[in-house]
Amino acid sequence: MRMFARFFAFLFAAGAIVFVVGAVGAGALVYTFSKDLPDHTQLKNYEPPVMTRVHAADGSLVAEYAHERRLYIPSNAIPKLVKEAFLSAEDKNFYSHNGIDPEGMLRAVKVLIEGNKRMQGASTITQQVAKNFLLTPERSFERKIQEALLALRIEQTYSKDRILELYLNKINLGLGSYGIAAAALNYYDKSVQELTLAETAYLAGLPKAPNNYNPFRNRDAALERRNYVINRMVENGYVSRADGEAAKAEPLVVTPRNVSANSFAAGYFAEEVRRELNDRYGDRKLYEGGLSVRTTLDPKMQLMARRALVDGLVRYDEAHGYRGPYKQIEIGADWGVALAEVSPLGDVAPWRLAVVLDVNDSALRVGLQPVKEKGGEVARNRETATLSADNARFVRKKMRQAFAVGDVIFVEPIESKPGQVRLRQIPELSGAIVAMDPFTGRVFAMVGGFSFDQSSFNRATQAQRQPGSSFKPFVYATALDNGYTPSSVLQDEPITITTPGGETWSPENFEKGNYGSHTLRYGIEHSKNLMTVRLARDVGMPLIVETSRRFGIYDNLAPYLPMALGAGETTVMRMVAGYSMLANGGKQIKPTLIDRIQDRWGHTIYRHDERECLGCDADKFSPDNEPKLVDKSEQVIDPLTAYQMTSIMEGVIQRGTGVGVREVGKHLAGKTGTTNDAKDLWFIGYSPDLAVGVYIGYDKPRSLGDSAQAAQYAAPIFRDFMKMALAGKPDTPFRVPPGIKLISVDVRSGLRASGAGSILEAFKPGTAPPDSYSGGHTASPSAPGDDNQVGGGTGGLY
Repeated sequence: MRMFARFFAFLFAAGAIVFVVGAVGAGALVYTFSKDLPDHTQLKNYEPPVMTRVHAADGSLVAEYAHERRLYIPSNAIPKLVKEAFLSAEDKNFYSHNGIDPEGMLRAVKVLIEGNKRMQGASTITQQVAKNFLLTPERSFERKIQEALLALRIEQTYSKDRILELYLNKINLGLGSYGIAAAALNYYDKSVQELTLAETAYLAGLPKAPNNYNPFRNRDAALERRNYVINRMVENGYVSRADGEAAKAEPLVVTPRNVSANSFAAGYFAEEVRRELNDRYGDRKLYEGGLSVRTTLDPKMQLMARRALVDGLVRYDEAHGYRGPYKQIEIGADWGVALAEVSPLGDVAPWRLAVVLDVNDSALRVGLQPVKEKGGEVARNRETATLSADNARFVRKKMRQAFAVGDVIFVEPIESKPGQVRLRQIPELSGAIVAMDPFTGRVFAMVGGFSFDQSSFNRATQAQRQPGSSFKPFVYATALDNGYTPSSVLQDEPITITTPGGETWSPENFEKGNYGSHTLRYGIEHSKNLMTVRLARDVGMPLIVETSRRFGIYDNLAPYLPMALGAGETTVMRMVAGYSMLANGGKQIKPTLIDRIQDRWGHTIYRHDERECLGCDADKFSPDNEPKLVDKSEQVIDPLTAYQMTSIMEGVIQRGTGVGVREVGKHLAGKTGTTNDAKDLWFIGYSPDLAVGVYIGYDKPRSLGDSAQAAQYAAPIFRDFMKMALAGKPDTPFRVPPGIKLISVDVRSGLRASGAGSILEAFKPGTAPPDSYSGGHTASPSAPGDDNQVGGGTGGLY
């Protein structure tokens, strides 16, 4: 008996020693691996990288920018079904363990011993949070111990709901999606709240290995994983067996969301916004800051602008003939595979790439480029179509001479004639169009070239080009603001300017001859260079330089007379903004593509509209105490002068170089612009509520042709856009400011008249014209009837 007592005493002592040694060893182990553990309390202030989203003015999503596509969603906004699915797939004992799940660890060991192919992980959701947020992704025994220790600490510091929230917003779910909210959008184009049981189960199965369960490349494995999660949800009592079986019977249908600025033909617009955000906040804030950007983009107007510009560029390009194929490929056993490898332009729809399969004298048989499916495989269907000579009229050779088998070309399907296509080609020249609110500077539409996919260079904001005669309104506005009237008379006669260096410059009108004396109105309506140079010389280039600066056309225009004819370089955006200030009565505006920017918490951190609203914070409103907007914008020119220029530029469209725009049938004002050798063609104009500018030219400047004029190529683009943009809207006259006197005058002489050949001319108080001039054909601004030659101003060529 005593022997047994001694034996048990020995065992107890040995056990105690082993326990103490084990405890000391465990303590030492914990101490060793705890020394370098990261601070788990940093999770309290964790701000995950969240994508920046750019919206149009109507709320449509235009673009997203992110290194990791993530939308952060709080725990209380995550549906219960979603949480149950992830718990079933990853950690069914999450709400009962303290960060480490012994049962899960034993289950994983058992599965490993049994040699089951489907291995189970032993990490809890808390351990995965520790790994994903605080540790490196390496696989090692030491890292696993650190993960477990951090999990215990995290459980002591944060609630289960907070831990699950962090996990569901951090986890990588494939297709560039991080977090459940982004995954729901990217896989199903749905919010988390709209997910079905089958969809939720599939997403819950992805954390284990997103690439292994790719729905396009590994469809069978993905389906098996989804059904496994559904079975676990049934076993855990989260869903009924009947609902589970119904969900498993559903096909695996994934419909990825396509977020692209090309959806609105807004590639240039979105890129300009991206550049501004990057300049304003930096790369990290842009791609990780979760900014919500409300832009000024009008999607419908953007599509109109794209269509008008493309049609205009194609109109010019096709008038100059077919230049040859886009590319050449070898036609093998399957032409579709070879054609699918040719990179298309994603923003030229409905144009499509096609390859010539057969050629005869009157037509081609072409194969249309097949689409690539989501997994990268080329679609099996092979579409062919017929391209007849009648639908390729700008080809100036016979079909056999112009085309060869293997030529890759652009075609456009003809909707009214299935199976037939029209030949297209990418224009060599490019251009830009901008549409703006003249009162706020909000840019409704901007197209910076034929195709953003072809070239991201934005001709609306980055191309510095000569505006030519479209700059003349600012020369004439300077004169009107300094004593001239629309009826003042100038000589339209040859003039030679001698520089201080002895060189001479003799400007010419586009139309030779037909000299004489004409009113200022006539000089703008018919774009007379000689009249403009004389006027600039008399008014003085320093005043014109100052006008161009105040209107934002140039920052520092050289004070030389050729600059009065638009020889300086500027951008389409600046020109449209300048014309907008004429349209709005001379108020300064700042062009903008962004209305408002909010941070990830919804706080407004930028707003374009700087007007002060008096009374907007009142508890109640009444007709006698309405809120008032206080506009402190600078007045850059006299409102009466601004209206006079608007009235004169209405005449450009009614009788002058822009007469082709008259068919729009609305009150419009505008001006053509053609530079030397027709290297740049412009038309800038406006309605009472919309300012629009068009430019076309080659990126490497060269002449568009000896006979090319803005009225022939740029004005029709403006016309086509305005037809679409103003369709169905009332024909509102331009607003006449108080103080303007409308007097009937003869359109040619500027003298008082009535009846045929007369117009209502706008005059400032005290500047009405006489019944007749006392003599001569020229007039100074101060005395319209004086026989004094205009000249001798303070401006100079150099």
